[in-house]
Order: sequence, then structure tokens, then C-alpha cells
Amino acid sequence: MRYRRPDNTQTDKRGFRTKRDAENFLATVETSKLRGEWVDPSRSNVRFADIADAWYAGKIGVKPTTRSGYRNSLDKHVLPEWGAVRIVDIDHAHVQSWVARLSTTLSASSTRQVYLVLSGVLAFAVRDGRLARNVAAEVELPRLSKSHRRYLTHAQVHELADETGEWATLIRFLAYSGLRWGETVALRPADVDLEKRMVHVGRAVADVRGRLVWGSPKTHEQRTVPYPSLLDEGMRNQVARGRKHDLVFTTRDGAVLRGGNFRSRVFAPAVARLHLATSGEFPQITPHDLRHTAASLAISAGANVKILQRMLGHASAAMTLDVYADLFPEDLTSVSIALDQAARVSVVGNPWARHLDAESRLAG
Repeated sequence: MRYRRPDNTQTDKRGFRTKRDAENFLATVETSKLRGEWVDPSRSNVRFADIADAWYAGKIGVKPTTRSGYRNSLDKHVLPEWGAVRIVDIDHAHVQSWVARLSTTLSASSTRQVYLVLSGVLAFAVRDGRLARNVAAEVELPRLSKSHRRYLTHAQVHELADETGEWATLIRFLAYSGLRWGETVALRPADVDLEKRMVHVGRAVADVRGRLVWGSPKTHEQRTVPYPSLLDEGMRNQVARGRKHDLVFTTRDGAVLRGGNFRSRVFAPAVARLHLATSGEFPQITPHDLRHTAASLAISAGANVKILQRMLGHASAAMTLDVYADLFPEDLTSVSIALDQAARVSVVGNPWARHLDAESRLAG
């Protein structure tokens, strides 16, 4: 049996056991052609691993750390399950079962990240005309639990800085600037304006499987970020020291500071000592929590969402609100107070003012 493709070319002859099987197949072909869903079976007869390689090779617009995460998900979880399977043989039920199994050994966040790689490859196959639809769509994923974010107070920032000794300026800078680790350790002396107390954030460095990769900040947006005067002396010393190695913050021998090494050798031991000395009152934080601390301290000092977005380098103010909504609970109260005051001003001499005054007396 032969049939015509949508472009009117004829396929090679295909055999069926019975005439009814042939007629049923032909009916499905004609229906899929009418719906615009027809896919050449020969293009679907490829292994998932081959399509995954093409998908991964095309990921040229993402950050190195993101690309490394894709590679890790493929090698550790996705390819062992799906690599040898023909993409046409992957079905929704199998994907759902696999995701459920992943969720028993991985966190909800990690499960979702691995699933997104599988779904991304299949979506790529759809765009490439190899599948009619993405069978991984609408898979039920584990619910993300809201993590309890930890913030330091001003006093705790200085306690931690003092506990780290020679790294005190770095700790204070992270806690008051809000820069990411990769942005901080990529700063050059020329990026620091000591007079205006500003740093220009135009690049970042990532440790990708032991290899340093230089690039732009996470959202690809350059920005200028202030730091407080309490850092004046420390930043002057760091800039003067950094002129020798062209980096503001480095290891003792001038090499790039790697986040993992700093956390295990300096940061975590200092936090552990303070946690023990305060009978558990000092929070067990990570270096990234200093970025959250910067947001918290900035908001307490009066920074609004737009300023915070620019300071942290978020892609949008909406993203800032999503991340730090818990730090703005008082805004609802302040809005209601402002509305009440505006209403009273606008109705001076208006009969409705008496209504507001009556409500105030009752409330009092």
C-alpha cells in the first residue's frame, strides 16, 4: 500500500496483514493530514538520544551554569531512561510514571528541572517535524514547598564578618550590595568608584564543573550598585590590593575565589562557630543568603521594589516581588492609611467628610 504525503509526493510501499489494517491506517493518515498533524513516520523513527544531542547543541543562548545543569540532567536521569527509546514510542503515561519515580528520590525542584529537560527535547522534536505533539505536556509535577528564607540583622552581618577575619570586607560587601557571588569575584578595580561608593556590574564568572567561565551577569543586564560608607576603608584596601591581580576579591595568591571552596573552608566553619556560640540563635546560612540579607536590609531602609530590582539585577520588578513578597507585608497597611488620608483631604468641605469623621469616632 502507498499513500501521498501533504506535499503530494508518494511514499514507499508499506505492507499490512489485512486489508482492514491498511484501511484503518490510511484513515488515520488522511485525518492527521487534514488537521495539519501529519508526521512522516521515517522522521519519528529515531532514538531520543539523537534528538537530545541536537537539542543540547542548540542551547547557545543560556548561561554556562544553566547549560551545565542541562547536561547533568541528561546524563544522570534522562538518557538512562529514554536514550535508546524511539521518540514515537514515548507516551504520556510512561512519562508520568517516570516523574513519579523521580520524585521519590529527588526534591520537588530537582524533579521539575529534570522533567523540563525531557519536555524540552520532545518540544524540539515537535518543532523539527518529528512528532505531532509533546506527550510530556501537562504531566503532574510535585508541588514546590516554599522554603524559609534566612536574613541576617545588621549586628549579625558584622558578627559574621569579624568571625571570618581577613574576609570581613567581602562578607560585608555581599550583605550590603546584594551582588551574586559570580558578579562579586569578577569585579575589577576599574569597576569600583570609591568616591561615589558605586560598583559597575558588567560581568560574572561561573565555576562550571571545575572550569572557570567568564560572561555577562545572570540577566545579561549591566547595572551600577551602591555600597554604604561603612565599607569605605575596606573597599579602598581591596581595590589597592586588587590592582596587582586585576581583581578586587581574590585568594591569597591572587586567583579567582571559587564559591564552593570559600563556603567549605571559610564561610561554613564561621557560621558553625557562631551558631554554637549563640546556642543556635545565629542562623545557619549560605553565602547566597547574604544576597537575601541585602534585600531585607535595603527594604528596611526604605528601598522600593523598583530600586531593589535594579540593585539585585532582576529581569523585572515582578520577579523581585515574587522572590521577596514576604518582606513587604506592611505595604498593605500603609496603602490603606494613605488612601484614608487622601480621602479626608479631598472631601474637606464636602458633606461626606462628616461620614468619615463619624466612622473615626466609632472606631476610636
